[in-house]
Amino acid sequence: MPKYLLLKHYSGGPTPHHPFPPMDQWAPEDVEAHFAFLKHVNEMLQENGELVDVQAVTPAQTWVRYGGPDAAPVVTDGPLPETNDLVAGWYLVDVESYERAVELAAYISSEPGPGGTPLHEWIDVREVLSHAPLGLDAA
Repeated sequence: MPKYLLLKHYSGGPTPHHPFPPMDQWAPEDVEAHFAFLKHVNEMLQENGELVDVQAVTPAQTWVRYGGPDAAPVVTDGPLPETNDLVAGWYLVDVESYERAVELAAYISSEPGPGGTPLHEWIDVREVLSHAPLGLDAA
């Protein structure tokens, strides 16, 4: 079965979605409802045998690149990309089809925000490569 990474971003997507304030400005009961929904998604995926991994990450990031054969890695914490490029977390799922991955992403996108209103958050769906891309296979 194919695996898909369902990426959640702190904000953004192809077009703007509902302008909700950052979660630290939500009412406590809204935060609680939001995380209860995410827990429900985790349990549902586990029961279906579709959950491979789920993680949340902080917005703090460090960029690293190769510095050269005799140099230390180049490390920086800025300048940073737009906040809509920051990954907030992900679900790694093992599902029967692309259509099922899209169905799950749409369901996750319905997570409640302030006042219980669905966030309509864009979820970035990416298939995990199960083999090297053409031309990169070992000889």
